[in-house]
Amino acid sequence: MNIIVCIKQVPDTNEVKIDPVKGTLIREGVPSIINPDDKNALEEALRIKDENEDVKVTVLSMGPPQAEVALVEAIAMGADEAILLSDRAFAGSDTWATSTALAAGIKAIGDYDIIFCGRQAIDGDTAQVGPQIAEHLNIPQITYVEELKLENGKVRAKRALEDGYFVIESECPVLITAIKELNEPRYPSIRGIYKGFNGDNIKVLSAKDVNADMDNIGLDGSPTQVNKSFTPPGRGGESEILEGSPKDVARELIVRLKEEKVI
Repeated sequence: MNIIVCIKQVPDTNEVKIDPVKGTLIREGVPSIINPDDKNALEEALRIKDENEDVKVTVLSMGPPQAEVALVEAIAMGADEAILLSDRAFAGSDTWATSTALAAGIKAIGDYDIIFCGRQAIDGDTAQVGPQIAEHLNIPQITYVEELKLENGKVRAKRALEDGYFVIESECPVLITAIKELNEPRYPSIRGIYKGFNGDNIKVLSAKDVNADMDNIGLDGSPTQVNKSFTPPGRGGESEILEGSPKDVARELIVRLKEEKVI
């Protein structure tokens, strides 16, 4: 069985700030990490590898050369090999162009049974790339997966909903998008770290190497354009701390809320 996991290197958005003049993200000095949902996707692929013989896990990413750091971590966690799609032609890609490029990379890999993606990336929160890849490849998809089993060559997944879940079964090949409830990602092992930094397990491919559709990648191939990024203005006004016993504070709070016509 061959499993492909798509991951993205993202800025740690807990520390991201927006330039108030330019309206762009300030990336200087901001650490980069593997997108959290993508780590859950990778962990699930590695769990399947641990439980089944003859499973190969390939990690695929698109990004600048420094994105190799994320792929090294993926190898250290247990992936067998990694491929980085890196080319100036990919710069400025929106979700459509990104999924087009990743689908081309997957086609170049060729043989696959399951494709794992994270639900969404924390620097965009669109949840579009995984489903779009499935559409490009014309394969079934199961999104928001919180539990997964392999049974008789098929996948059986519990798909999370706001008020419950669906249980869905699919033939392979299939694309799965993972949520954090699916598992707890493992830490890299010492052996894995050595392999990641010293092995020859990462390939860097260009747009031409994967025969990408040049009209549908990069900024020119992106139908979505970001007009402006900005920090919402804070709400003004003074704050007040109510003091006294819990009962007195609750009573005073109700009075204040009624005065403001909140309740």
